[in-house]
Amino acid sequence: MGRDEKRRAIVDAALAEFLAAGYTGAGMDRVAAAAGVSKVTVYAHFHDKRTLFEAVFTSAVADAETAGAPIVEALAESDDLPRDLRTFAREHVATVTQPHLIRLRRMLIGEAERFPELARAWHRAAPERGHAVLAAAIERLTARGVLSAADPLLAAQHLNYLILSIPLNEAMFAVRETFDEAELQRWADEAVHVFLAAYGSPDA
Repeated sequence: MGRDEKRRAIVDAALAEFLAAGYTGAGMDRVAAAAGVSKVTVYAHFHDKRTLFEAVFTSAVADAETAGAPIVEALAESDDLPRDLRTFAREHVATVTQPHLIRLRRMLIGEAERFPELARAWHRAAPERGHAVLAAAIERLTARGVLSAADPLLAAQHLNYLILSIPLNEAMFAVRETFDEAELQRWADEAVHVFLAAYGSPDA
């Protein structure tokens, strides 16, 4: 197993360990055993548990971004914005409500007082960066006359929370762990409907 493969195996094993035992209860020895490497190897890649936890959530965010990035980038030049926004919204809500991401989010919020910089790092890596990328597409769509958004970043934030607010709140408070695909799609489609009612250009 090469260095990159070992690192990925450690991160994957750590994700399972953190989800099972929480941050405080997670054991580096169990991570090493599950990854099929020595504890020394774990520490060679990650200085301590905190560094490993950062790598776990950074990896989770990166995987989610990789899935959605092409859709967001394509929005800027869309020739059928309602259709393409629905595609984005459906993918976005399905990605963010994946059970492992919900559980990581809960864990991070639970540890926010002890490790506020970890919580801030998640915010920078996930919603903050996602809003910035979406805002760039909205700014381009406004320049094209397809949308009317005086503040593209605020418009991006509105769209994000229109899409996510209902399922994410239910998931965070353990109202339920999983969602029916048709229900997620309905929330996504209605979010787009409301967004376009607010930000659609009258000239489009």
